[in-house]
Amino acid sequence: MSLGDVPLQSGNVLLGAQLAYGTLGRLNQARDNAIVMPTYYTGEHRSYLPLIGEGKALDPTRYFIIIPDMFGNGLSTSPSNYRASGVGSFPQITLYDNVSQQARLVFEHLNVAEVALVTGWSMGGMQAYVWAAMFPDRVRRLLPYCAAARTSPYNLVFLEGLKAALQADCHWRADGCLQTPEKGLRAFARVYVGWAYSHGFFRDELYKQLGFASLAALMEDWENDHLTLDAHDLLAMLDTWLHADAGDIPQFRGSTQTALQAIRARTVLLPCSTDRYFSPVDNELEARLIPNCELRRLESEFGHCSLSPGKVAQDMRFLDQCLGYLLAH
Repeated sequence: MSLGDVPLQSGNVLLGAQLAYGTLGRLNQARDNAIVMPTYYTGEHRSYLPLIGEGKALDPTRYFIIIPDMFGNGLSTSPSNYRASGVGSFPQITLYDNVSQQARLVFEHLNVAEVALVTGWSMGGMQAYVWAAMFPDRVRRLLPYCAAARTSPYNLVFLEGLKAALQADCHWRADGCLQTPEKGLRAFARVYVGWAYSHGFFRDELYKQLGFASLAALMEDWENDHLTLDAHDLLAMLDTWLHADAGDIPQFRGSTQTALQAIRARTVLLPCSTDRYFSPVDNELEARLIPNCELRRLESEFGHCSLSPGKVAQDMRFLDQCLGYLLAH
């Protein structure tokens, strides 16, 4: 979807912006069966496909499922395609900037009247909070999983470590790398994988359940995966994550508490017991502020990756049950 020149929260402008997205199913006559699923860090709209299917909670024969791609993910406007267009350096993008343009897609372009559910994993879930706070009269249900309404100080320290590892590469340049910063990307992935799971995951060698014969094989797989990604795209999305806060919606003037209290959607918050990015404690505090909210905690040693789409079968079943429960009410 062509967005034109988009004014950003920072005061800058995203020139000639494009919003990529995918849809499954059809909008009903009442225009109220839409499910919105914003993408997550390094994800794209196809990444959610393992969660969607006939007979599942996210059933495209019943719902019109809309998956907008976050700015910076390489499909929507991102450093990798912004450079190629020759329009200059990539500006800072916030959660509010993302959701504002997603709302144009959903309400104006796709003609949705009311959103039945907004949901998402990780950064997708962070955007889901913003959706529910920005549009309390048009979002009926909210289910962010392995997510939070704002980036905690602990999470910020992790993200700054990732950023430093990548930028330490001698081939890194803020204005565009002349060649791929391979060492930086490998270091980035090595830092990332250690935080993505839990102590018990590594102690009990649960990576073998994911098809990896050894710890070294798991780390190598994360390295190889990150070598396929653009370093500037990674850092653009990371910057959005670093500064993520639902309270930064203009009318809430930086108050996360006020943003959460504004949510009117029937809400289920779904943390994982061992998530090192988004602590269940933060979700417990949020649940006290959101009206009509309940907390359903997943007990899993797979950490943040427990609810990565399609990764851990038993945890996917728990997620599907929670989604089905919410959609039935």
